[in-house]
Amino acid sequence: MPTFTDAHGVHIHYRSWRVPVPKAAVQLAHGVGEHIGRYAELIEALNGAGYSVWADDHRGHGQTGFEQHGGDLDRLGRLGPGGLRATIAAVEQFTEVIREAEGDLPLILLGHSWGSLMAQIIVNRRARDYDAVVLTGTAYRTPFDMNGGDLNARHKHLGPTPVEWLSRDPEVPPAFMADPYTTAVPLRKLFGTRDAMRLLGRPAKHLPAELPMLIMVGDDDPLGGEASAVKLANAYARRSGLADVTLVVYPEARHEVFNETNRDEVRADLITWLDERFADD
Repeated sequence: MPTFTDAHGVHIHYRSWRVPVPKAAVQLAHGVGEHIGRYAELIEALNGAGYSVWADDHRGHGQTGFEQHGGDLDRLGRLGPGGLRATIAAVEQFTEVIREAEGDLPLILLGHSWGSLMAQIIVNRRARDYDAVVLTGTAYRTPFDMNGGDLNARHKHLGPTPVEWLSRDPEVPPAFMADPYTTAVPLRKLFGTRDAMRLLGRPAKHLPAELPMLIMVGDDDPLGGEASAVKLANAYARRSGLADVTLVVYPEARHEVFNETNRDEVRADLITWLDERFADD
């Protein structure tokens, strides 16, 4: 995998899946405790629809974390020097890597879960770097609207793993647990309380009105669910002033909408939304 070096000397591993005549490029930001290898089906679908995809393994995660922690898989998920601030800065640096390669091609920031929380922070300060934003498995970033506790609590009776909350698909939780590059250690324990608190906030005022925003969540997502996503969508429309905000809530779906039993529908909804904004007439 190619790498770039962040401000702390950490080598950030990334990959690109580029198509010959792209409509746009998608920068994918994955969730906590996982890596970009879990997004193969989504990347294939986006490529098939004419979108190039770029994705990095964030600080402490996947191949980045493997190198960073000297091959110690038990330390995966720990962010290292600079913590969350450095991790977010590296995602922003990755945007610059993509822009240098893709030129004026429209760029969509797609963040899932923790990736979507970092995307919200990045959009607050660098919204003009992106031509659209997609947030999945996301939440309004307050302690009242985002669950900071045991995300598996109401799903633990459904199976033997600590990640039954991820998807209704019975193959997803055991596959997550069997993957050597994932960890089910909770975010607060991985990051520490101070960095966990840095994820809190809300959409900024006066974002560029023309920035399109798509929010996709399951109504059985314990991180936030429908009520939190509605509050987030309303904040982007009213507080931030975005003119094009779309919210899609999937009944009975859990956290990982791209790994849900209705994943084909979710991918199709995403591609339709992108095509309406980036496909040539």
